[in-house]
Amino acid sequence: MKENILIREKQASILVALRDASKEWSVSSLAKASGTTYVHACNFLKECERLGLTTGERHGKMKVVRLTSKGARISEMMASIYSMVSGAETPEPPQEPPVQQAAPEAPQVKA
Repeated sequence: MKENILIREKQASILVALRDASKEWSVSSLAKASGTTYVHACNFLKECERLGLTTGERHGKMKVVRLTSKGARISEMMASIYSMVSGAETPEPPQEPPVQQAAPEAPQVKA
C-alpha cells in the first residue's frame, strides 16, 4: 500500500529539503540531507516522480531533482506540520474581523 509513503519522516524530510530551490538537489545530496541511504532516497524519488511530485533531469551523470507545483504544495504542508509539531509556530485559525455595532443613540432632551 503506497498511500502512507509521504507520512514517514525521512521521506517527508526529502520533500521539505527540496523546498530550497536555490540548490541543485541530486539524489545523493537529498539522501545526506535527510539522513537516509542513496538507494532509499532513489526509490522514494522514483515513486514521487510517478505520483507527479518531482521531476528529474540529467546533467551528465548527475540527476537534478525538483518539485512540481503539486509537490511544492505538499512540501509546504509537510513543513507546516513539522513547525506545528515542534512548537515553532502555532497558527491560529483565521478569524472574522469583529463586527462594529453602532452605539445606541442617546435620546435628545429638548429644553
